[in-house]
Amino acid sequence: MNERKGIITMQGNPLTLLGPALKVGDKAPDFSVIAGDLSPVTLANSKGNVRLLNVVPSLDTPVCDAQTRRFDQEAEKFPSNIEVLTISMDLPFAQKRFCNANSIKSKTLSDFNTASFGTNYGVLVKELRLLTRAIFVVGADDKIKYLEIVPEITTHPNYDKALAAVKA
Repeated sequence: MNERKGIITMQGNPLTLLGPALKVGDKAPDFSVIAGDLSPVTLANSKGNVRLLNVVPSLDTPVCDAQTRRFDQEAEKFPSNIEVLTISMDLPFAQKRFCNANSIKSKTLSDFNTASFGTNYGVLVKELRLLTRAIFVVGADDKIKYLEIVPEITTHPNYDKALAAVKA
């Protein structure tokens, strides 16, 4: 497994990411995560759509909560061929509780079982077995159109740039 150091920190402390360093233009790797009903979900499940992959460490933290709410609110303005998928290591039950409590309509997906999203997208934090904060915009052609791995895990992503990439 490819280990990448010096990419992210948490409260200033360096952490290690596992997986490849993807870049804009790369074919988006497949993954298998778990939906709220415990069914498997892959990238191919939304083929033909533009996907904003909202990657958060845990929905139970203030920045992840705010980030998920923001993209969920923006998703209401998107045409039907654009999906927001929030992916974390939270259990599907915790994700469902969060969504119900906060009226979140966009999909939340759990990578807790195999961490295939984290390792395939290079966002699994070795020391924590959590996903780092990141945004990927995957086009209908399954190519990465935008990506941001937030350098300090406790800070917000660049919402404006991510939303501009979705609309482009």
